Amino acid sequence: MMAQRPGTLDLIEQITRLDGTKYFEIGNMAHNGRAELAAERGYIKEVRILKLNIPHSQTVIKYENYVNEHFYSQEETMDHWEEWEKTPAEEELVETILRENHVG
Repeated sequence: MMAQRPGTLDLIEQITRLDGTKYFEIGNMAHNGRAELAAERGYIKEVRILKLNIPHSQTVIKYENYVNEHFYSQEETMDHWEEWEKTPAEEELVETILRENHVG
């Protein structure tokens, strides 16, 4: 099976790493399902959906384009959790998305 790009991002998640620190991610149901699987396997502590069906704003589209250019969705056979690394510009996009959606 060929690796898939994440696709349309339409929800906000809070992911708790094994060390207890948390971060926000803009994902979708497929990403959330993989994060749930990663939590079950002990690669992360927890994932929570904070907001579903966020508006597909220009900011979301910019971040979505970055994610789809740089990352693939993890397969069910994953052996670790791959956190989407963000540049400072992408961190700012996520912060803007959180503000636009009154999260965080």
